[in-house]
Amino acid sequence: MRVLIKEIFDKLMAFVGLIVLSPAIIIIAVLIKIKMPDGPVFFKQKRVGKNGNLFTIFKFRTMSVNHSGSSISVAGEARITKLGAKLRKYKLDELPELWNVFIGTMSFVGPRPDVPGYADKLEGEDRKILELKPGITGPASLKYANEEEILAKVENPIEYNDTVIFPDKVKINLEYYKNHNLFIDIKYIFKTIFR
Repeated sequence: MRVLIKEIFDKLMAFVGLIVLSPAIIIIAVLIKIKMPDGPVFFKQKRVGKNGNLFTIFKFRTMSVNHSGSSISVAGEARITKLGAKLRKYKLDELPELWNVFIGTMSFVGPRPDVPGYADKLEGEDRKILELKPGITGPASLKYANEEEILAKVENPIEYNDTVIFPDKVKINLEYYKNHNLFIDIKYIFKTIFR
């Protein structure tokens, strides 16, 4: 019943969000086409979803095309455009994920979807996280809302992510798995909007 209520809430709110935010989505799409004409408006990437199944995530493109870089983003990277940096700062690049929520591959609240490889590191009870749909926001996302700035300050961002941030996110997401409900989800949504 809890899962059904969450799915109904997600689909209904995603539909409302897509309608209400459609002017902003259109304006951002036009700006990307004007400021970054060398590539597509949307960034699409395979991510690990519920039960470990891959799905395609949709975001606004914030980087130059044909860049060579890791899956870990750091604030101030040359591959992130000026417009892209602003979109990322205010999380506006994630607005297209409302479509992911509407079609059921994501939820409003849950663990952020990782690129293939990280889910393979989950062992034992930690793999219960994969029973959840990935979310646009959640307790780990809120704690690490400035993750790119944190990684920009360390000597080895990939190592720091893999040994410090990722394990902490797993711990936080497992706690969410054990205790989540609609009221907790609404609390995290409001925290995300008004942080």
